[in-house]
Amino acid sequence: MILSFLAIVGLALVTSSFVIINPGQAGVLSILGKAQDGALLEGLHLKPPLVSTVDVYDVTVQKFEVPAQSSTKDLQDLSGRFAINFRLDPTEVVNIRRTQGTLENLVSKIVAPQTQESFKIAAARRTVEEAITQRSELKQDFDDALTSRLAKYGILVLDTSVVDLTFSTEFAKAVEDKQIAEQRARRAVYIAQEAEQEAQAEVNRAKGRAEAQRLIAETLKAQGGQLVLQKEAIEAWKAGGSLVPQVLVIGDGQGSSVPFIYNLNAPAAGANPG
Repeated sequence: MILSFLAIVGLALVTSSFVIINPGQAGVLSILGKAQDGALLEGLHLKPPLVSTVDVYDVTVQKFEVPAQSSTKDLQDLSGRFAINFRLDPTEVVNIRRTQGTLENLVSKIVAPQTQESFKIAAARRTVEEAITQRSELKQDFDDALTSRLAKYGILVLDTSVVDLTFSTEFAKAVEDKQIAEQRARRAVYIAQEAEQEAQAEVNRAKGRAEAQRLIAETLKAQGGQLVLQKEAIEAWKAGGSLVPQVLVIGDGQGSSVPFIYNLNAPAAGANPG
């Protein structure tokens, strides 16, 4: 019985003298409650039995969504929500254990406040309209600020993404009003240009008609002008493009005699209506 007890105690001492750290983990050895320098990386490690403990940290990629609020350069309210991908620096887990304790404390006390401060830095460099049109630059400024701030705490930022950006109700209304005003202005410019083009076209048409009339007048004034008109009338009647006139005016065209007017539709004098 004594030998069995001693064997069990010896086995317990032996097994408690070793710790295995798996890939994606890092350990912190504490002896009598005091954290020892030097992180335990993956593999097999010795430790004092009974008086020591090992806290194991996950050093794989972590993802958290963190909200943030700020004011832009033109004093507009801007809210955002960011997805932060990070992991713990395995060589810094001892400091993390001493200063923050658990991963949950690290996120609530370090990651979230530093995200807020980094967003304030990025948003304060531009107006709210620039935050919309320069979204990639806004994210880059945020990434740079957050990376440098979290590195001091043993946190390695791998990537961030802007999940959402929200603006104040007043700004959203102002943007809508501005878009409507711009659309109306563009419409007014288009209408003015169209009217100007139509007026220019009318001027050109008037000039064309005046020039045509001038040429016709010159032609008619020239010797043989009346013959030209007669020839065009005869050709038009032959082609069927004009109706035969119902009233003929006959005169010498010089005003020396009273013209003779004859209605083709009127019956001849003395003709039998039947």
